[in-house]
Amino acid sequence: MALEIELKLQVESHDVVRERLRELGGLFDGVYLETNCMLDRPDGTLRKLGKGLRIRSMVCEQGQPLPATLTFKGPRQMGTVKTREEIEVEVSDPTSARCMFESLGFICVFEYQKRRERWRMASCRIELDQPPYLGYFVEIEGPDEQAIRAVQRELLLDSLSDVSPSYVHMLLSYCKAHDIVDRKIPLHG
Repeated sequence: MALEIELKLQVESHDVVRERLRELGGLFDGVYLETNCMLDRPDGTLRKLGKGLRIRSMVCEQGQPLPATLTFKGPRQMGTVKTREEIEVEVSDPTSARCMFESLGFICVFEYQKRRERWRMASCRIELDQPPYLGYFVEIEGPDEQAIRAVQRELLLDSLSDVSPSYVHMLLSYCKAHDIVDRKIPLHG
């Protein structure tokens, strides 16, 4: 079973974090536009169980598409950083994958885009995320909490509190609070 172990932090801007990554010799991997289609049964079975099923398409800032991914996420495990089972496979045709799941009774319950800038440092992946409406976030994903917290300290982000909810949860809450009924949210809202 593969585990996703990550920490999410909200920041005022990515500029300071980006500069710190450069100072520390972080490896820049590109800027991407992601489109995330969240699938579930019409009765919300997966959400109710704390699970997720997603089809993600990505296009590099220069316009080249990357392979799409189909991702299953299990319920959050106990711990101080977000840890979940994660199973991910590449799909060559995200539209056909979505049609296949819809034929099996799943529906796209929410779709959103976000801008993601990817970096690597030590044994961790650092992602500078900008989802619509919500502001700026830094995600640090690594092999364990110790490695993640070390990178958090190196980036001078150790005074920030962890953000627990997922982007999907935060976006759905935002839509509800602002009477937005559309469940397809583009990057610029």
